[in-house]
Amino acid sequence: MNRKIGFIGCGNMGSSMVGGLINSRSFMPEDIFVSTRTENSAINIKNKFNINTSTNNKDVVRNSNIIILSIKPYMFEEVINEIKNDLTEDKLIISVAAGITIRKLEELISNKHKIIRSMPNTPALVGKAMSAICPNKNVTKEDMEFCEKIFKSFGECVDIAEKDFHAFIALCGSSPAYVFMFIEAMADGAVKLGIPRDKAYKMAAQSVLGSAKMVLDTERHPGELKDAVCSPAGTTIDAVIELEKLGFRSSIIQAIDKCAEKSKNM
Repeated sequence: MNRKIGFIGCGNMGSSMVGGLINSRSFMPEDIFVSTRTENSAINIKNKFNINTSTNNKDVVRNSNIIILSIKPYMFEEVINEIKNDLTEDKLIISVAAGITIRKLEELISNKHKIIRSMPNTPALVGKAMSAICPNKNVTKEDMEFCEKIFKSFGECVDIAEKDFHAFIALCGSSPAYVFMFIEAMADGAVKLGIPRDKAYKMAAQSVLGSAKMVLDTERHPGELKDAVCSPAGTTIDAVIELEKLGFRSSIIQAIDKCAEKSKNM
């Protein structure tokens, strides 16, 4: 079946997802529908992606098999009430919003609909997202495969239990901020040693990118890869020891734990 994908809302995350779908060449622009709050936004998105755009949420729902709710959590009740009569049970509904549980979605829509809760992170902007998805009991294997195809068009995707979303938010949803801080701190250290700032940022970011790729491509334990860089009596082991003295790993673990706790209490 030639499925048509509808986005209700198209901010930074929605726009990144649409871009991923287009760039993957797995989806045709004419099969993607987007609704935005303003006519100006609709025109800009249409000009950028050459897809179907509208300011009418109902039009998008009627023309789509898959509905992606890419709106702020506070808008859910209002938007769902608006489109509810057009959300037939054969449509697959995918939520992209922090804190909106499957149970809440079933209360707003119904427990007979096919609903998937998802959480991408901001590297979706460059096609390198890490996303989590979790289906309700009505979602079929075919639905899940298609959902994965959508999210893998702009990164990687894992199917996790809903109870693990708090940990996922701490590990992946918020972690780009930790990594950006790490890159900034590395660059500051390089600037202190005389390297121009623009070059320092590029060098630090590329080193982080390359290191991450080594973990993914080699599938070796990060500790093993770290040991391979630490030559006996070399420069790296002195830096590692200093980081350990300052609680480097402990501070990251505590930050992730704090983030997950905040997510649970929101």
